[in-house]
Amino acid sequence: NGEGYQLTTLDKAVALARSNSVWPLPFATSCCGIEFMATMGSMYDLSRFGMERMSFTPRQSDLLIVAGTISKKLAPVLKKVYEQMAEPKWVLSIGACASSGGIFDTYSVLQGIDRIIPVDVYVPGCPPRPEQIIDGVLKIQELVENESLRRRNSPEYQELLASYGIE
Repeated sequence: NGEGYQLTTLDKAVALARSNSVWPLPFATSCCGIEFMATMGSMYDLSRFGMERMSFTPRQSDLLIVAGTISKKLAPVLKKVYEQMAEPKWVLSIGACASSGGIFDTYSVLQGIDRIIPVDVYVPGCPPRPEQIIDGVLKIQELVENESLRRRNSPEYQELLASYGIE
């Protein structure tokens, strides 16, 4: 690296661009959704991390943010939204309810979204503070930046999707 020059590989440049231009799709159902809204507000400003554009259509997003309680009736809808997202895609599970069903250990509540879709990062809390949500987003960016461009085509990844019944 000489003065005025920066050397890198194409993979690293693409990874840096991808990690700082993630388009999230919020799937917020309860109090965790309110905390996520606070994270998007001016006090915490999630757009500082390259997430200015919220996408409310799965076909234009690459990060699914699930915040709150998911009932078993809503589970097929969540799975359909995940399946409609283009690869590469990541999932951030926010709060105890999305991660494990939370305090709602009942017949009608899904005991963690990882029973229907693969999850990349979990954010604990009931509800988690905006700082925790930002930490989860930074973990997603770290994952995106360090992920091989070819990992999504690997047999292991295809096997993981098949275990969830996703083609």
